Amino acid sequence: QVQLQESGPGLVKPSQTLSLTCTVSGGSITTRYYFWSWIRQPPGKDKEWMGAIWYDGSTYYSPSLQSRTSLSRDISENQFSLQLSSVTPEDTAVYYCARSRVVAAPGSIDEYEYWGQGTQVTVSS
Repeated sequence: QVQLQESGPGLVKPSQTLSLTCTVSGGSITTRYYFWSWIRQPPGKDKEWMGAIWYDGSTYYSPSLQSRTSLSRDISENQFSLQLSSVTPEDTAVYYCARSRVVAAPGSIDEYEYWGQGTQVTVSS
């Protein structure tokens, strides 16, 4: 059973960089052919896919967030991370990490079968 756990600060100041890490257990982030993604849900809004890392390390980003988003991974720790720069209060959301089904479309929320519990991040001074 794959398990994912998000970690990182719950409060970030405007203009700073939000950094979150997802620790994976029960499966390797290098196993073919899965996407490992970050997805967020602002209050009162739908979930929004932010970006994904393919099992081979390739990265894919939402066009609307691409200029501010960076994904990376640490294979030795079986973790992948999100950095979102120049945050504003509109980036306040619950942030989730998730794993897709095999050979899925990375940007489709419905393609994700394993999810972390989510972590609240608030952007405020």
